[in-house]
Amino acid sequence: MQAAVHVRDLVKRYGDRAVLDGVDLEVAAGSVCAVLGPNGAGKTTAVRVMTTLLRPDGGSVEVAGVDVLARPREVRRRIGVVGQQPTVDEVLGARENLVLFGRLHHLSRVAARRRAGELLDLVGLPDTGDRPVRQFSGGMRRRLDIAAGLVLAPRVLFLDEPTTGLDPAGRREVWDAVRDLVAGGTTVLLTTQYLEEAEQLADQVVVLDGGRVAARGTPRELTAAIGGDRLELVVSDPARAEEAAALAERAAGGPPGAAAGGGTTRVTVPVARRAGVVGAVVRALDDAGITVDDLVLRPTTLDEAYLRITGHSDERTEVPA
Repeated sequence: MQAAVHVRDLVKRYGDRAVLDGVDLEVAAGSVCAVLGPNGAGKTTAVRVMTTLLRPDGGSVEVAGVDVLARPREVRRRIGVVGQQPTVDEVLGARENLVLFGRLHHLSRVAARRRAGELLDLVGLPDTGDRPVRQFSGGMRRRLDIAAGLVLAPRVLFLDEPTTGLDPAGRREVWDAVRDLVAGGTTVLLTTQYLEEAEQLADQVVVLDGGRVAARGTPRELTAAIGGDRLELVVSDPARAEEAAALAERAAGGPPGAAAGGGTTRVTVPVARRAGVVGAVVRALDDAGITVDDLVLRPTTLDEAYLRITGHSDERTEVPA
């Protein structure tokens, strides 16, 4: 599949500090790529380079098939950018805001009004009328911000932490708007601090840490890379918890390292063994005469994978980039 964003060996330094230190990134057309990383990892710097706002010290960047360094004006005609801060006027209505953005992009008055109507339908705000934006909910305002970034029907849309500060309802409104955009063929690259957001939206997740790509893959691939799902069970007799751990570990076919404490046993389950593992463990424990009070198979979350990959937990896991 053709790449909408193609980055190779990207380097950006501030003095002696390399904020980006050889970053490679490829985003397929019509997909969503989520860029994650702790503060200072280089996420915003990378987006600023890809959107022509910052010149790198090394590497190559192509966006929508155009070299960012050689032809920045052409790139700007093909992309949309929605930053962290609101860009719409709170006194104006939604339609007036979008007409204003259309005029700033040199659309005629008729074309700007037509495009404003199309965008309001696209982001789910067709009936907002001329209500001042200050009366909108947080989710509605953010959807209007996204609409403002789509005035020129960009092939690639960059979203910098699009749901920061929104409540759960507002966050889901924005997610729905992003899904609709991608369904229409737009490529989306977003940075986010919300791991759930990446799980919900992203076809590919790229984790930056220390200016480098620490890991990349689908959300499921990243969670699988740190060892698989977790089987948690509680036995009636705490004195047999360690025995239950050994039996469950053998039945699950996972790596060694089952933990037992206070009657609760935790066993890592390889993704390939997930189907049927609960029945296998229950049979093994039943044959040994160990009574189970509770048992649950819990998928490893992207939060856990992220913390392990970036080393922000008790145990760092190496995941191939």
